[in-house]
Amino acid sequence: MPEKTKVLFLCTGNSARSQLGEALLRHRAGDRFEVHSAGLEPKGVNPYTLRVLAELGLDASGQTSKPLSQYLGRVHFGYVIIVCADADEKCPAVFPGMGQRLRWPFEDPAAAEGPDEVRLAKFRAIRDQIDQRLQGWLAELDRAA
Repeated sequence: MPEKTKVLFLCTGNSARSQLGEALLRHRAGDRFEVHSAGLEPKGVNPYTLRVLAELGLDASGQTSKPLSQYLGRVHFGYVIIVCADADEKCPAVFPGMGQRLRWPFEDPAAAEGPDEVRLAKFRAIRDQIDQRLQGWLAELDRAA
């Protein structure tokens, strides 16, 4: 069996957007990709991230917040998907083991303020945006194959 293409989702805190991307891609195409996530300044997985994934029946409780340095020069990624503008600005333009760099900036749901329902709604919206972008990307890859 051929080795799966490795994908890294990268954001600043590795608490929300990159964690959502990791779980959603693993769910949608885990048979095709080995999926990871990391952050430039990992902050731990946001509890709202786990909640909105659980709403889709996805258990991401085993995912952890990891520093990019854990992978630099150690793992070759076919794709590095940067999901926030801050990480895109601060990430090295090229690093060992980086294949194609994709820029998919999404608003940070962790920055939402207000009552629980307002914050949860923001996490749901970003989850759905990431999922739609992933589905479009997977369709593009299928057409190109």
